[in-house]
This record gives sequence, C-alpha cells and structure tokens, in this order.
Amino acid sequence: RWFSAEREAMSYDVVIVGAGPAGLAAAIRLKQLCRAADTDLSVCVLEKGAEVGAHVLSGNVFEPRALDELIPKWRQEDAPIRVPVSSDKFWMLTKNKAWTLPSPFDNKGNYVISLSQLVRWMSVKAEELGVEVYPGFAASEILYDENQIVAGVATNDVGIAKDGSKRETFQPGVELRGRITLLAEGCRGSLSENIITNHKLRESGQGQHQTYALGIKEVWEIEEGKHKPGSVVHTVGWPLDMKTYGGSFLYHLDDRQLAIGLVVALNYRNPFLSPYDEFQKFKQHPAIRTLLEGGTVLQYGARTLNEGGFQSIPNPVFPGGAIIGCSAGFLNVPKIKGSHTAMKSALY
Repeated sequence: RWFSAEREAMSYDVVIVGAGPAGLAAAIRLKQLCRAADTDLSVCVLEKGAEVGAHVLSGNVFEPRALDELIPKWRQEDAPIRVPVSSDKFWMLTKNKAWTLPSPFDNKGNYVISLSQLVRWMSVKAEELGVEVYPGFAASEILYDENQIVAGVATNDVGIAKDGSKRETFQPGVELRGRITLLAEGCRGSLSENIITNHKLRESGQGQHQTYALGIKEVWEIEEGKHKPGSVVHTVGWPLDMKTYGGSFLYHLDDRQLAIGLVVALNYRNPFLSPYDEFQKFKQHPAIRTLLEGGTVLQYGARTLNEGGFQSIPNPVFPGGAIIGCSAGFLNVPKIKGSHTAMKSALY
C-alpha cells in the first residue's frame, strides 16, 4: 500500500470490478491456474453492492455448462442450484387468452435459480482460494500509468456536500492498482463504456452499436397448489403492441416462490409507453392473475439488458486489461441466456 494525492493505494496483480458471475468466475479461475502452476497472484474483486449479490437481479434459467468447467464438483458442494427445469412452455398472449406455441428454447438440463444466491456462493469459493472481495465500494475512475496503459481503478470519494464542498465526514477514495484490470460491471457499466469509447474498441472489433432493453422483475410467494417447481413459461404479445419488441417470463423456484417479469426493448416508438405500467397490465391477464391471486410480493427490481447480440460485441481487450461478461455484451439473445456466456468470457 502507498498514498498518492491524498488517496490510499493498494497494489494487486489483478483487479476485477464487479462481483457478478463473470467477475467471480475470472477470480476463481485465476487462483485455480495459480495452484496448478505452483505460484500465486494477488487478486481482488470490487463490488458496489453493500453485499455480494445485492445488485444482481435476474429471473434465471441457468445453463450449468460454464460452472461444470469452473467447479466440476459443484453438485457435491451445496451450490444453490436445486430446481431442474420440469416443463418449458411458450405462450402468445392476446388480451384475454393465452395460446400455446411450440417452444423455441431447449432448457433440458438447465435449472431455475436465484442468481444472487449463486454469486454469493461463488464469492465464498473465491475467498477460500485467497481472493480478496470488497463489497460496498463502487469503482468510479480508471487509473492510467505514464504510458496511458490502464493501471487499475479508484473508488469514489464520500462525504461531499451538494455544492461540492467537503464535509467533516469526507473520506477520499482508494486507488486499487493492478497489473491487469478486468471490468465485469454488467450491462452498460460506466467504466466499461468509458474504455470502449476512449480506446475505440467497437470500431477495432467491427462491432455494431449496442441496443438495450429494460427488464422489470418481481419475486412472489404463491399458494402451494399453484406452485410447480421448475416450471418455465415465456410469453410474447399482449400487453405490448406489434411494433414493440419484448416479452415476459414466469419461473417457478423452490419454497413456493415465483419469479415473474416483463422485458421491453428501449427502442419502443410510443413515447407515452411506460414499461412499469405495461408490467402491471400483464399481471392482470387472466392466465397470470389466477396464478398470483392469494400470493405476496417478496422482492422487486429492474435492470437493463444487452439486446445487440453477437454482432454488437466490441473488441474486449484494451492495454492493461479486458472487458468481460455483460459489460461487453455477451448475452445470447435467441436463447435468453447470459450467465453462462458471461462466465465463459471470464474463463477463456
């Protein structure tokens, strides 16, 4: 550690921003490679959430392929992956009816999970290998060396008043300097977008512009007789019109819990459209309302999603590091799968 410009600094071999599936997979794999080579690298993971998993929001049908490669014995290590997909349906909704269509997805062998619980478990595995995980610290600045090579990140200052003056509680941010910096911030991460723009990574990777959607999700506790663990339903159609891209999902977890959500692409043409209001309409559909009646909302939230696909992925490598996971857009849109592809981008 050393002090620079009133900020404390800490030095690591590898600094990872984001304790999601990609960031933690990268940290675990680095430590595994160190053990195999009988050497050691100092690795730290910076997480803006108050705890690991606090900012991970996903109704998730998980494909375990990447986890099989990362931790082959996860089934014997009490991983929070317990509900295999039991049925997979695809509905076309009109205002009052749900028409069953052939499912375009293949979720055989996949699991319905809580992604926030999975990353908490992965965080424990990372720390067991010697990774330092720091929740509650948001990286706000990219650090460069004298050759303009990325040399780490700095956290934001705290205790600043609205007028920009320093309060009595002011504390400067901390510099985390690394030989390699991996950005795993998730969709449209601020530091990642800064790097993509400054280093012209989209141009060098011949990637098209990225497009986005907004996903709104709630977790319900529903009545026992309506709960079908492992049941997966995706829908298209109502309440969205024919000019608006989007759809919904219903995933039955364990303990009578149901993850329900609506995804709306952000290129919708109607300037008065409210994704939140469309979600409320969706829950009033006869096929959905009967499922939710008598239930209770446990949690709710929203997040952005990459929708550009393979052609929108930029060159993920920059001088001093790389962008991994959803920060780079590794979401397989046709499969509606992003967790295992984010982990894959970290492993290789």
